[in-house]
Amino acid sequence: MINIDGSFGEGGGQIVRSALALSMVTGQPFTIEKIRARRSKPGLMRQHLTAVQAAAEVCGAEVSGDAIGSTALTFTPGTVRGGEYAFSIGTAGSTTLVLQTVLLPLVLAPEPSHVVLEGGTHNPFAPPFEFLARAYLPLLRRMGADVRAQLLQPGFYPAGGGRIEVDIAPVAGLAAIDLLERGAAVARTAQACVANLARSIAEREIRVIRRQLAWPAEHGEIEEITGAHGPGNVVTITVEHEHVTEVFTGFGERQRAAEAVADAAARECRAYLKATAPVGEHLTDQLMLPLALAGGGSFRSTGLTPHAHTHIELIRKFLDVPIETQREATG
Repeated sequence: MINIDGSFGEGGGQIVRSALALSMVTGQPFTIEKIRARRSKPGLMRQHLTAVQAAAEVCGAEVSGDAIGSTALTFTPGTVRGGEYAFSIGTAGSTTLVLQTVLLPLVLAPEPSHVVLEGGTHNPFAPPFEFLARAYLPLLRRMGADVRAQLLQPGFYPAGGGRIEVDIAPVAGLAAIDLLERGAAVARTAQACVANLARSIAEREIRVIRRQLAWPAEHGEIEEITGAHGPGNVVTITVEHEHVTEVFTGFGERQRAAEAVADAAARECRAYLKATAPVGEHLTDQLMLPLALAGGGSFRSTGLTPHAHTHIELIRKFLDVPIETQREATG
């Protein structure tokens, strides 16, 4: 039994999700205490509980502590099986984070899977669908995974109501990759999306991004969504290079000007473009687990977040793979 202190390092829900994924793949049970202990609302929230329930379903696990607000959890995995799965968070909790929990175990399962997830698709503090589809999944496919995802209905915070579908073909294992250079620039796009809100909000956001990044008009797009469960606004900046695609996002909020939303995303993109490393901070977090399961690989990153450092320590509890980090000399 692997014992985990849920308050160590960054101390967030990622510890639970990654522990579940690693447990399912390796067959090792774990117990975790002090779940999200330093958060304003400690313990499992709805999206964390959905991730636990999803993991238990795909591998027939024995679980204790699976309840809202629980600060301790014991998970004993069974055998992961592909198949037809549907998981509904019931709130605007992140569908992409729930998918993150079961995706790699299902990739390595002996049968194909079709997964439907309902909840939030565009939430602050979680990777939006575009990040999943444009940045993360293409790299998984380079590693040998066959995963396709569709956004059927966007779900914005706080209303939720989004829906994504994911098809997963089984593979025997993942192949290591080395991602050390971006390669040639291929494409760049800024998109401002509004749901049940005025188009002028998106127009203001695109103007800010074009000015901040000095991009011509043809690199800006506006999408107006009707039929969403609630209002929503998201800015997505996509920068595609030969070997990697990065996605930068800003979310509209009450009492926050459209210009501020766009400016934050543009500044993050500009910082990435000034650097030379191919992998941004958020994609760094996502890449660690598949590379560890592949047993090797390397990449250059713009930086390591507290999430990333925590992730490294957690992976070491389940897998006997060397993980080394080295700071590059600067100018």
